[in-house]
Amino acid sequence: MSGVTALSRTARHRLTGRRLALIGGLTIALIVAILVSLGVGQFPIAPHEVWNLILAKFGVDVPPAAPGAEAALWTVRLPRLLLGVLVGAALAGSGLLLQAIFGNPLADAGVIGISSGAALGAALAIVTGIATFGNWTVPALAFVGGLISVIAVYLVSRSGGKTEIVTLILTGIAINAICAAGLGFLTFLGNTSSREQIVFWQLGSLNGALWKQVTTVFPIVLLGLIAAYVIAPKLDLFALGEKSARHLGVNVEALRITVIMLVAVLVSVAVAFTGIIGFVGLVMPHLMRMIIGPAHRPLLLASVLGGALLVVLADLFARTAIPNADLPIGMVTSLVGGPFFFWLLIRTRKSQGGWA
Repeated sequence: MSGVTALSRTARHRLTGRRLALIGGLTIALIVAILVSLGVGQFPIAPHEVWNLILAKFGVDVPPAAPGAEAALWTVRLPRLLLGVLVGAALAGSGLLLQAIFGNPLADAGVIGISSGAALGAALAIVTGIATFGNWTVPALAFVGGLISVIAVYLVSRSGGKTEIVTLILTGIAINAICAAGLGFLTFLGNTSSREQIVFWQLGSLNGALWKQVTTVFPIVLLGLIAAYVIAPKLDLFALGEKSARHLGVNVEALRITVIMLVAVLVSVAVAFTGIIGFVGLVMPHLMRMIIGPAHRPLLLASVLGGALLVVLADLFARTAIPNADLPIGMVTSLVGGPFFFWLLIRTRKSQGGWA
């Protein structure tokens, strides 16, 4: 018996070590990716100049940088990168929450239409020009659109106390189609400026990010992820099944509503300022789960860091792949996430012996 206990303790230590190594590695990779991205672009900044410009902000006496380097770093690149970090973290965190509450690794804000619903709400605010909540009108309507989408998915895809994979995907297809039709109609009704903004929503981009957007998104994403971290142990119990979770003291309906609200907030605030960036919430939580297991607190940390890293790298590729051009970041993440989703779908089908 003591041998089994020792073996179990050793396995736990190895798993803990793997989790710490992964989270530490992702943190280092994210910092390196940010520092590299700060120096790479149409206006290259040498690594030592990037470092000197950062030190100068803390009052350190350093040699002057090349003309224009400070403006490029602090006005253009850093707010863009920080917004990308926040959006990647929000999308990955929301993907993990959806997969936990649906008990399905195929759940994702983009795949099941939440991003499209939020974008449709934002587009409605743009075309109609309403300003009920001032500068918060677009994010507010994006929140409503995302919330309606996630509630619709939840109600339709639930059957016999579980979520069917096929129903989940078909519901997402239906919602995406409805939202695409709505976006098309609003594009037809809007003026030239509105149409350009709607195209922005559909393609997704970090171009033109401003500090005021970063300061708006930061507290919302931070509070949302803190709330997700707090409820993560309940998600571990929820994974045992709703009946078991109830017996263990979990208020299943309250947890479900909380998760739905968190997902709507995280996805909507990301979509409101960057447009649709797909597959981040699908790829990262599932990939991290394969590496460190299903415990939701370390999984949330790893997924958030991985999502931020993915968006930063995708944005770096988007603005450097073609000279003097800025590719839509949503297209780049789809190129990565599309094949992954296809593989995951085939893998799930094989494990279940078919689609039903």
